Amino acid sequence: MLLVLFKKFLGKRQAHHSDSADAQTPEQIVILIQEGDLRLRNQFITDYQPYVAKVTSRFCKRYVDPARDDEFSIALGAFNEAINQFSPQAGRSFLGFSEQVIRRRLIDYVRKEQRFSQQIPYSTFEVEDEEDNIVNPVEIHQAVEQYEKQKGMEERRSEIIDLNRCLSEFGIRFGDLVDASPKHDDSRQALFGIAKTLSKDGELMRIMLSKRMLPIKELLAQVKVSRKTLERNRKFIIAVALIYQGPYPYLRDYLHIREDHEKGEDVRE
Repeated sequence: MLLVLFKKFLGKRQAHHSDSADAQTPEQIVILIQEGDLRLRNQFITDYQPYVAKVTSRFCKRYVDPARDDEFSIALGAFNEAINQFSPQAGRSFLGFSEQVIRRRLIDYVRKEQRFSQQIPYSTFEVEDEEDNIVNPVEIHQAVEQYEKQKGMEERRSEIIDLNRCLSEFGIRFGDLVDASPKHDDSRQALFGIAKTLSKDGELMRIMLSKRMLPIKELLAQVKVSRKTLERNRKFIIAVALIYQGPYPYLRDYLHIREDHEKGEDVRE
Protein backbone atom coordinates (compact mmCIF):
# COMPACT_ATOMS: atom_id res chain seq x y z
CA MET A 1 0.00 0.00 0.00
CA LEU A 2 2.83 2.39 0.85
CA LEU A 3 4.49 1.66 -2.49
CA VAL A 4 1.27 2.52 -4.32
CA LEU A 5 1.01 5.83 -2.46
CA PHE A 6 4.64 6.61 -3.16
CA LYS A 7 4.06 5.98 -6.88
CA LYS A 8 1.11 8.36 -6.78
CA PHE A 9 3.30 10.91 -5.01
CA LEU A 10 5.89 10.44 -7.76
CA GLY A 11 3.30 10.48 -10.52
CA LYS A 12 2.15 13.96 -9.63
CA ARG A 13 5.75 15.12 -10.02
CA GLN A 14 5.25 14.97 -13.78
CA ALA A 15 1.72 16.26 -14.01
CA HIS A 16 2.49 19.65 -15.57
CA HIS A 17 0.27 18.87 -18.56
CA SER A 18 -2.55 17.28 -16.61
CA ASP A 19 -4.89 20.28 -16.70
CA SER A 20 -4.81 20.54 -20.48
CA ALA A 21 -4.26 16.86 -21.30
CA ASP A 22 -7.39 15.75 -19.43
CA ALA A 23 -9.53 17.73 -21.88
CA GLN A 24 -7.80 16.30 -24.96
CA THR A 25 -8.17 13.01 -26.78
CA PRO A 26 -5.19 10.66 -27.15
CA GLU A 27 -5.09 11.59 -30.83
CA GLN A 28 -4.81 15.31 -30.04
CA ILE A 29 -2.10 14.68 -27.44
CA VAL A 30 -0.09 12.54 -29.89
CA ILE A 31 -0.18 15.34 -32.46
CA LEU A 32 1.28 17.75 -29.87
CA ILE A 33 3.96 15.21 -29.01
CA GLN A 34 4.87 14.77 -32.67
CA GLU A 35 5.41 18.52 -32.82
CA GLY A 36 8.26 18.10 -30.34
CA ASP A 37 6.80 18.27 -26.81
CA LEU A 38 9.16 15.85 -25.03
CA ARG A 39 7.73 16.42 -21.56
CA LEU A 40 4.23 15.68 -22.78
CA ARG A 41 5.54 12.47 -24.41
CA ASN A 42 7.02 11.30 -21.11
CA GLN A 43 3.84 12.13 -19.22
CA PHE A 44 1.62 10.47 -21.87
CA ILE A 45 3.68 7.26 -21.76
CA THR A 46 3.58 7.28 -17.95
CA ASP A 47 -0.20 7.79 -17.91
CA TYR A 48 -0.78 4.91 -20.34
CA GLN A 49 1.52 2.35 -18.73
CA PRO A 50 -1.50 0.52 -17.21
CA TYR A 51 -3.02 0.32 -20.71
CA VAL A 52 0.24 -1.06 -22.12
CA ALA A 53 0.42 -3.62 -19.31
CA LYS A 54 -3.18 -4.67 -19.99
CA VAL A 55 -2.55 -5.14 -23.71
CA THR A 56 0.64 -7.08 -22.98
CA SER A 57 -1.05 -9.34 -20.42
CA ARG A 58 -3.87 -10.03 -22.86
CA PHE A 59 -1.37 -10.98 -25.56
CA CYS A 60 0.69 -13.20 -23.24
CA LYS A 61 -2.44 -14.72 -21.67
CA ARG A 62 -0.97 -14.16 -18.20
CA TYR A 63 -0.27 -11.32 -15.81
CA VAL A 64 2.73 -9.30 -16.96
CA ASP A 65 4.70 -7.58 -14.21
CA PRO A 66 5.98 -4.20 -15.48
CA ALA A 67 8.87 -4.34 -13.02
CA ARG A 68 10.11 -7.77 -14.08
CA ASP A 69 8.90 -8.99 -17.46
CA ASP A 70 10.78 -8.21 -20.65
CA GLU A 71 7.51 -8.31 -22.56
CA PHE A 72 6.39 -5.10 -20.86
CA SER A 73 9.58 -3.29 -21.88
CA ILE A 74 9.06 -4.46 -25.47
CA ALA A 75 5.45 -3.28 -25.39
CA LEU A 76 6.35 0.09 -23.87
CA GLY A 77 8.91 0.65 -26.63
CA ALA A 78 6.26 -0.27 -29.19
CA PHE A 79 3.85 2.24 -27.63
CA ASN A 80 6.48 4.95 -28.03
CA GLU A 81 7.02 3.79 -31.62
CA ALA A 82 3.29 4.05 -32.25
CA ILE A 83 3.39 7.69 -31.11
CA ASN A 84 5.95 8.40 -33.83
CA GLN A 85 4.12 6.48 -36.55
CA PHE A 86 0.52 7.47 -35.87
CA SER A 87 -1.24 9.43 -38.59
CA PRO A 88 -4.64 11.02 -37.87
CA GLN A 89 -5.37 10.94 -41.60
CA ALA A 90 -5.65 7.15 -41.42
CA GLY A 91 -9.02 7.53 -39.72
CA ARG A 92 -8.35 5.20 -36.80
CA SER A 93 -7.96 5.69 -33.05
CA PHE A 94 -4.49 5.98 -31.60
CA LEU A 95 -5.11 3.33 -28.95
CA GLY A 96 -6.30 0.86 -31.59
CA PHE A 97 -3.24 1.61 -33.69
CA SER A 98 -0.87 1.36 -30.71
CA GLU A 99 -2.29 -2.03 -29.73
CA GLN A 100 -1.58 -3.30 -33.23
CA VAL A 101 2.03 -2.07 -33.05
CA ILE A 102 2.46 -3.57 -29.56
CA ARG A 103 1.14 -6.96 -30.70
CA ARG A 104 3.38 -6.90 -33.77
CA ARG A 105 6.49 -6.20 -31.71
CA LEU A 106 5.57 -8.86 -29.15
CA ILE A 107 5.11 -11.40 -31.93
CA ASP A 108 8.56 -10.52 -33.25
CA TYR A 109 9.98 -10.90 -29.74
CA VAL A 110 8.33 -14.30 -29.19
CA ARG A 111 9.55 -15.58 -32.56
CA LYS A 112 13.07 -14.41 -31.80
CA GLU A 113 13.05 -16.10 -28.41
CA GLN A 114 11.71 -19.32 -29.93
CA ARG A 115 14.38 -19.33 -32.62
CA PHE A 116 17.08 -18.77 -30.03
CA SER A 117 15.81 -21.55 -27.78
CA GLN A 118 15.60 -23.95 -30.75
CA GLN A 119 19.06 -23.13 -32.02
CA ILE A 120 20.85 -22.98 -28.66
CA PRO A 121 19.27 -25.26 -26.03
CA TYR A 122 20.07 -24.60 -22.40
CA SER A 123 21.93 -27.89 -22.19
CA THR A 124 24.58 -26.40 -24.48
CA PHE A 125 25.78 -24.22 -21.62
CA GLU A 126 26.06 -27.03 -19.08
CA VAL A 127 29.53 -27.58 -17.64
CA GLU A 128 31.09 -29.54 -14.82
CA ASP A 129 32.36 -27.73 -11.76
CA GLU A 130 35.38 -28.72 -9.67
CA GLU A 131 33.30 -31.32 -7.83
CA ASP A 132 32.00 -32.90 -11.08
CA ASN A 133 28.56 -31.44 -10.61
CA ILE A 134 26.64 -30.33 -13.73
CA VAL A 135 25.92 -26.61 -13.59
CA ASN A 136 24.41 -24.22 -16.12
CA PRO A 137 25.93 -20.68 -16.11
CA VAL A 138 22.91 -19.29 -17.98
CA GLU A 139 20.48 -20.55 -15.38
CA ILE A 140 22.76 -19.32 -12.60
CA HIS A 141 22.94 -15.88 -14.21
CA GLN A 142 19.16 -15.73 -14.54
CA ALA A 143 18.75 -16.81 -10.93
CA VAL A 144 21.16 -14.10 -9.78
CA GLU A 145 19.30 -11.48 -11.85
CA GLN A 146 15.99 -12.58 -10.36
CA TYR A 147 17.48 -12.45 -6.87
CA GLU A 148 18.84 -8.92 -7.46
CA LYS A 149 15.45 -7.73 -8.73
CA GLN A 150 13.67 -9.21 -5.74
CA LYS A 151 16.30 -7.78 -3.39
CA GLY A 152 15.86 -4.34 -4.95
CA MET A 153 12.08 -4.48 -4.49
CA GLU A 154 12.46 -5.53 -0.86
CA GLU A 155 14.98 -2.76 -0.16
CA ARG A 156 12.72 -0.14 -1.78
CA ARG A 157 9.84 -1.39 0.32
CA SER A 158 12.04 -1.27 3.43
CA GLU A 159 13.08 2.32 2.65
CA ILE A 160 9.46 3.38 2.21
CA ILE A 161 8.48 1.79 5.51
CA ASP A 162 11.33 3.59 7.27
CA LEU A 163 10.50 6.90 5.59
CA ASN A 164 6.86 6.48 6.56
CA ARG A 165 7.99 5.98 10.18
CA CYS A 166 10.05 9.18 10.04
CA LEU A 167 7.19 11.11 8.49
CA SER A 168 4.80 9.93 11.19
CA GLU A 169 6.99 11.74 13.74
CA PHE A 170 6.09 14.96 11.88
CA GLY A 171 2.42 14.03 11.86
CA ILE A 172 2.58 13.27 8.12
CA ARG A 173 1.15 10.20 6.39
CA PHE A 174 1.95 8.95 2.90
CA GLY A 175 -1.63 9.61 1.94
CA ASP A 176 -1.07 13.27 2.80
CA LEU A 177 1.83 13.48 0.34
CA VAL A 178 -0.35 12.55 -2.62
CA ASP A 179 -2.50 15.63 -2.01
CA ALA A 180 0.49 17.75 -0.96
CA SER A 181 2.42 17.18 -4.19
CA PRO A 182 2.29 20.35 -6.36
CA LYS A 183 0.43 20.06 -9.65
CA HIS A 184 2.79 22.19 -11.74
CA ASP A 185 6.16 20.81 -12.76
CA ASP A 186 8.03 24.10 -12.39
CA SER A 187 6.64 24.53 -8.86
CA ARG A 188 7.66 20.99 -7.99
CA GLN A 189 11.18 21.43 -9.30
CA ALA A 190 11.57 24.63 -7.29
CA LEU A 191 10.41 22.82 -4.16
CA PHE A 192 12.95 20.08 -4.80
CA GLY A 193 15.58 22.82 -4.82
CA ILE A 194 14.31 24.19 -1.51
CA ALA A 195 14.30 20.70 0.01
CA LYS A 196 17.86 20.12 -1.17
CA THR A 197 18.97 23.42 0.36
CA LEU A 198 17.39 22.33 3.62
CA SER A 199 18.93 18.83 3.52
CA LYS A 200 22.46 20.20 2.94
CA ASP A 201 22.32 22.61 5.86
CA GLY A 202 23.24 20.69 8.99
CA GLU A 203 21.84 23.31 11.37
CA LEU A 204 18.50 23.54 9.55
CA MET A 205 18.17 19.75 9.52
CA ARG A 206 19.06 19.61 13.22
CA ILE A 207 16.27 22.08 13.97
CA MET A 208 13.80 20.23 11.79
CA LEU A 209 14.61 16.79 13.24
CA SER A 210 14.72 17.95 16.86
CA LYS A 211 11.58 20.09 16.76
CA ARG A 212 9.74 17.86 14.25
CA MET A 213 8.75 20.87 12.19
CA LEU A 214 9.89 22.81 9.15
CA PRO A 215 12.26 25.64 10.22
CA ILE A 216 10.39 28.23 8.19
CA LYS A 217 11.96 31.33 9.75
CA GLU A 218 15.52 30.06 9.23
CA LEU A 219 14.76 28.69 5.77
CA LEU A 220 13.34 32.01 4.58
CA ALA A 221 16.81 33.51 4.99
CA GLN A 222 18.17 31.12 2.35
CA VAL A 223 15.40 30.81 -0.25
CA LYS A 224 13.53 33.34 -2.35
CA VAL A 225 9.95 32.35 -1.64
CA SER A 226 7.26 33.63 0.68
CA ARG A 227 6.36 32.27 4.10
CA LYS A 228 2.99 31.32 2.68
CA THR A 229 4.66 29.13 0.06
CA LEU A 230 6.73 27.29 2.66
CA GLU A 231 3.76 26.80 4.95
CA ARG A 232 1.53 25.54 2.14
CA ASN A 233 4.14 23.05 0.92
CA ARG A 234 5.48 22.08 4.35
CA LYS A 235 4.71 18.35 4.06
CA PHE A 236 6.19 18.03 0.58
CA ILE A 237 9.41 19.86 1.52
CA ILE A 238 9.90 17.80 4.69
CA ALA A 239 9.38 14.51 2.83
CA VAL A 240 11.81 15.34 0.03
CA ALA A 241 14.41 16.71 2.46
CA LEU A 242 14.26 13.46 4.41
CA ILE A 243 14.76 11.48 1.21
CA TYR A 244 17.73 13.65 0.24
CA GLN A 245 19.37 13.50 3.66
CA GLY A 246 18.39 10.01 4.80
CA PRO A 247 19.56 6.49 3.93
CA TYR A 248 17.25 6.17 0.94
CA PRO A 249 19.32 5.53 -2.22
CA TYR A 250 16.51 3.63 -3.92
CA LEU A 251 13.95 6.36 -3.26
CA ARG A 252 16.32 9.05 -4.52
CA ASP A 253 16.84 7.07 -7.69
CA TYR A 254 13.12 6.34 -7.93
CA LEU A 255 12.33 10.05 -7.81
CA HIS A 256 14.91 10.72 -10.56
CA ILE A 257 16.04 13.84 -8.74
CA ARG A 258 18.67 15.44 -10.98
CA GLU A 259 20.72 18.60 -10.60
CA ASP A 260 19.28 20.17 -13.75
CA HIS A 261 15.78 19.88 -12.29
CA GLU A 262 16.65 21.65 -9.08
CA LYS A 263 17.74 25.11 -10.16
CA GLY A 264 15.98 28.19 -8.88
CA GLU A 265 12.64 28.39 -10.61
CA ASP A 266 10.02 30.48 -8.85
CA VAL A 267 7.26 28.65 -7.07
CA ARG A 268 3.79 29.61 -8.22
CA GLU A 269 2.01 31.49 -5.53
